[in-house]
Formats: sequence, C-alpha cells, structure tokens
Amino acid sequence: MRRLLWLALLIACVVVPLGAYVRLSDAGLGCPDWPGCYGKLSPAHARDVIVDVHAADPHGPVSLAKAWKEMSHRYLASALGLVIVGIAWLAWRQRTQRLLAGVLLAAVIFQGLLGMWTVTLLLKPAIVSLHLIGGVAIVALIAALLARASLAPLPAPQPVRGLAWALVAAVAVQVLLGGWVTSNYAAPACQGFPQCNGAWWPEGMDFTAALHVTRALGEGPDGTPLGWGALVAIHWLHRAGALLLSMLLIALVWHTRGVPAWRASRRWLVSLWALQVGLGVANVVFALPLPLAVAHNAGAMLLAAGVLSVAVRARAPLASAVGRRLYLFGQQGGVR
Repeated sequence: MRRLLWLALLIACVVVPLGAYVRLSDAGLGCPDWPGCYGKLSPAHARDVIVDVHAADPHGPVSLAKAWKEMSHRYLASALGLVIVGIAWLAWRQRTQRLLAGVLLAAVIFQGLLGMWTVTLLLKPAIVSLHLIGGVAIVALIAALLARASLAPLPAPQPVRGLAWALVAAVAVQVLLGGWVTSNYAAPACQGFPQCNGAWWPEGMDFTAALHVTRALGEGPDGTPLGWGALVAIHWLHRAGALLLSMLLIALVWHTRGVPAWRASRRWLVSLWALQVGLGVANVVFALPLPLAVAHNAGAMLLAAGVLSVAVRARAPLASAVGRRLYLFGQQGGVR
C-alpha cells in the first residue's frame, strides 16, 4: 500500500496547485458543464463549440486554452480518485489504517461533488473555499497515512497532543480563510505589511457582509456588490488567522524543545511555516503575481500535510515502543 500512497501523494501535490492555477487564471469556467466539456470527453472534441462561444465573448471565461486548463485538472483529479479507491480497498483488506483510509475515501468523494458544484453553481465563494480546503485535506490525509506507516510515534503528553491538534484546526481555518480571500478577490484590499492600509485595525471593516456565506459571487447579504469594507475585513481576518496559527506553532515548538524525538518534526514545521509566511508577505508586497499566488496555495498544502502528519504521530509517552521499554526498565529497577 505504501507505493500507492506515494503515487497518490505525488498526484495530489500536482492537482492542488494546478487547481489554484486554474482558479487564479480565471479558467474555472473554461468548461461550464461537468464532468465533460460541453458534453464531450475533451476540449478537442468540443472545439467548434468553444471557438464559437469565445468568438461571441472574447473576454469571457471560455477559450480553448482555459478549457484545457480546466479539463487537465479534472483528468488528474479523477486519476487521484481511482488511486485513493485502491488505497481504501487495500487498507480494508489488510486491516491496517482503516479509519484514516476511510476518511480519505470519504474526502475524495466529497471533493468530487465540490468540484462539480464549483462549476455548476458558477464559482460561489463558499463552494470554492470548501473545494480548496478539500484538496488540501486530501494531501494532508495521504501524508498522515504515510507518516503513520513509515515513521515512529512522537512521545507527547496531553498538553502537547492538544497543541498539535489545535494547530491542525488552525491550519484548516486559515486555509478556509485563504480560499475566502481569493474567491472574493479580496487579496488587494489590504495594502502594506504588517499593517493593513496603514493601520492595525483599518476603519470601516464590514464583518457582517464579509462572513455572509449564502450569497452569490461578489454580492453581499442584500444582493448588492461587496463593499470595500467587507473586502478589507476578509483580508484582515486571514492575517489574524495567520497570527493565531503562528502563536500555536511557537507554543508547540516551546513545549517540545527538550525532546530529541521531536527535533526533525520541529525543524520541518518551522521551515514550512516560514516559507508560507514569506510567500504571503511576498504576495502583498508584489501585488499578487500569479506564480506567487499559486505557490502560496502550494505552501498551505505542504504546511497542512506537515501539521497533520505530526499530530497523528503524537501519542502518549507510554503508547510508543520506546516509552514502554523505558517504563519496564524503570519498573525492574534499572532506573534508581
């Protein structure tokens, strides 16, 4: 099963950034139906229709290039789904990691539905944001399965385990907030760093409109276009989430500072966190160039995978083989 997990991780690490590229390059409706493209297997088969639609609206969401971007993402996502079905089947047959494999299978099925709704519901921000976190969650679950199968448990008392899972929750919320920023086109709403538009608390932020999730793209609770205050609030919340996540990571690093078994995990988590923060700041400073925006999505994926992999390995000290040996050694008088 380990080979299938590595294959799934490789495909998933391409699918998620590719999905971000499709969305950020405005190709999300390159094929406005699902699962095919204008009812055809590929844009090549639907070429005549796509050319006609593009000719009628040259600046619209449909073109051959955009259609191929969208369908390439769907083809790879379908391949990933098939590999994950194989992983779940093997986990059930081999009676190993059944819970994580079952959650992974459920996640990829739901992710397929979100992919369909993303297109058929015309890129509603709530669906787009959930689709992003679904992709990130799939990568994280695959990485967690590999970590459980390949790496030793990390000795962790309850406070450390609690911090690890709190960090998982914080990353999940932060990815969701990041998806909310991009799907609402709120990235340019906060200029400058670390302050937002020259203030720690920008004036006029509208959190009511910012967090109204049952609306169409770009519309507030009353159906009118989102105001600037709502866009600033959306971006500000994403920055606040990053601060909370950073504080939890610092706390986890502090509480494990004297445990040699955590050394490699601490370094990985801090490196991934620093990379993601750097990409976020660079996106603000350089006005969201497409390569940096896609890299920021990929960074979120890697950070989520790292955090969940650590959390599933964090066990009570006596739950690990090393912990049991030390305990028995002490009971036999080896430790005075």
